[in-house]
Amino acid sequence: MGRYQFFGYRRENGRVGIRNHVVILPLDDLSNAAAEAVGNNIKGTLALPHAYGRLQFGEDLELFFRTLIGIGSNPNVAACVVIGIEPSWTGRIVEGIAKTGKPVAGFAIECNGDISTIASASRKAKEFMHWASEKQREACAIEELFVSVKCGESDTTSGLASCPTVGNLIDKLDPLGVTTCFGETSELTGAEKVCASRAATPEVGKRFMQVFDAYQEVINRYKTSDLSESQPTKGNIAGGLTTIEEKAFGNLAKIGRKTKYIDVLKPAEAPAKGTGLYYMDTSSAAAECITLQAAAGFVVHLFPTGQGNVIGNPIEPVIKLTANPKTARTMSEHIDLDVSGILRREMTLDEAGDRLIEVMIRTCNGRLTCAEALGHREFVLTKLYQSA
Repeated sequence: MGRYQFFGYRRENGRVGIRNHVVILPLDDLSNAAAEAVGNNIKGTLALPHAYGRLQFGEDLELFFRTLIGIGSNPNVAACVVIGIEPSWTGRIVEGIAKTGKPVAGFAIECNGDISTIASASRKAKEFMHWASEKQREACAIEELFVSVKCGESDTTSGLASCPTVGNLIDKLDPLGVTTCFGETSELTGAEKVCASRAATPEVGKRFMQVFDAYQEVINRYKTSDLSESQPTKGNIAGGLTTIEEKAFGNLAKIGRKTKYIDVLKPAEAPAKGTGLYYMDTSSAAAECITLQAAAGFVVHLFPTGQGNVIGNPIEPVIKLTANPKTARTMSEHIDLDVSGILRREMTLDEAGDRLIEVMIRTCNGRLTCAEALGHREFVLTKLYQSA
């Protein structure tokens, strides 16, 4: 099986997950209460309330459906109960998830009311929980793993050590066939040309620049020449970063020194070109970015932080690492891996990369991340337009 084999749950479509959730997925904000009631009734299920799903249109609506279908389709989800106000949109989510072959059922509140819907959905969720609880882990090859990356609350230690540690992991695992993903369009400002040069082909690099230029067009359209307190944030500045360019080059260190990305993905779009590194057009907001990557099918996330970030995700376990010794000390309950030894010359970058691979494999085998143990389940959808 190879050096980095892990034990995961093989799904009906052949994909491998590292968690075994039964998700209660509300179609829209009005269905949150019913979904949470089902989650309360049937212990062990996971309700995912959110704020959107009414009167969306165009690409915003397509992104919404792509995200919810992707979350239900993620290999970390064993089965899914969908609850919505209207039967047609609820059915569209169910139909999309059903393409994976996993158990899924939908319930509409319209013409039924909450109480009846909650009762019917609870019975189905209980059935799914019994079924999912008998699923067994099996040995899986490392090339079956989908890993996403993002950084947050960056500081000088991020670009010097924790982001390069993630890059070291990607450089080691990319030749083995692992599928990886990075994003954060706004936080590549100042390093965009270097990022374009890291594409596998000129065509892919051109597509990246089109995505980046579209972001810049939004900034210019609203005449937002001053991004104070956004890029870089107050936390970034307190940590020693003085410009967005400094932040961008630290961010880019997460993809390593040798690995080239093979495609550019829309938000929440699943990779289609095979194994390799992908770039996804995402917000730099942590919860939004990870939610989009989870919706694209990534099952474990690596999150370097400088000043300290507490982010988690209900579907995709988030492994946080830091090279800031103060953060490792004062926020130790949030940090899965301390690589501050790099800056003290007590640990090489190569050793840090190996440590991160070890922690990732342990997480894939069932070890809870700090975010999971602390109950961090940040789930935030990305919205493009105002509602109709």
